[in-house]
Amino acid sequence: MSVLSTILLFFPTLILILSVVAIVYFVYSHSIFCVVAILFSIYGLPVLVYRLHNWAYPVQEGISYLKGKEYSAWWGSHQIQVIYIAIPTLEAVLRFIPGVFSFWLRLWGAKVGQNVYWTPGLEIADRGLIEIGDRVVIGHRVGIYSHIIKPRKQDLMLYVKKVKIGNDAFIGAASHLGPGVVIADGTFIAAATNLYPNQQL
Repeated sequence: MSVLSTILLFFPTLILILSVVAIVYFVYSHSIFCVVAILFSIYGLPVLVYRLHNWAYPVQEGISYLKGKEYSAWWGSHQIQVIYIAIPTLEAVLRFIPGVFSFWLRLWGAKVGQNVYWTPGLEIADRGLIEIGDRVVIGHRVGIYSHIIKPRKQDLMLYVKKVKIGNDAFIGAASHLGPGVVIADGTFIAAATNLYPNQQL
């Protein structure tokens, strides 16, 4: 593991510490500055660091390996996002306000169309590696994963590819979409459907 990989491993901890400090300070001061600091710690700083990281180390689609001293851009980007997987409530609240979650994903580099309906229980592993069309419905407990990791020859093989969902698609509850999945316009995906890497519908 490279030095940068090790540093970014502690990024979620840094976000938690900054957020807790801002919350504690707000309890004592009731300052509007503290509210801004809390929101920036939870939502602003991770996006900013991700965009800077992606500018310096863009995530490449395809196969790579995680062990060794070579830095993995995907690993770094994943550590920046992992707090939202560990604490899904942070993003679930954004889905209460129409349009906010779609805007949030666009900040991460995703392409998201208009009038997309997101249910609160959604899980997205790679925010910048999805393309969603217009009028898409994403069901409860759907998982969208633009990467997969598999042990191979005493190493960990990483495969990364964007997930693409066309216009007017419906993704049933508890479905899981793997890397490279392409769903055509108007497609209905039944509940609890598992779509494997590079599967096209």
